[in-house]
Amino acid sequence: MTPPPTTILLVEDNLHNRRIFQGVLAHAGFRVLEAEDGGKALAAVDAERPDLILMDLSIPVIDGWECTRRLKADPATRAIPIIALTAHAMRGDEERARSAGCDGYLSKPISPKRVVEEVRRILRLP
Repeated sequence: MTPPPTTILLVEDNLHNRRIFQGVLAHAGFRVLEAEDGGKALAAVDAERPDLILMDLSIPVIDGWECTRRLKADPATRAIPIIALTAHAMRGDEERARSAGCDGYLSKPISPKRVVEEVRRILRLP
């Protein structure tokens, strides 16, 4: 019996970026859930615990910073790794993302291949 695929929640408000990352992650064998804002991201995590979250930090409704803080403050979701996927690439932004609770940090523009590599690294997959 094959194990279920690893589930990634992709939180990204830009449809074009969502399509690119969704395609490359699916091609790499991951099951991809999508949310275009922080409110939908929190609802998606409640409905179906993903194995990892790719979090754009500049999203509507509830921004990615706050969404990450809420997920990491909740004992039920604290252990889900979160990788920031963001255009925030100024000095101090990575530290700020990590202090909000992000386990990884990728600044845009980012190659889709690099996203898959980071997902595999964080989840300790080959």
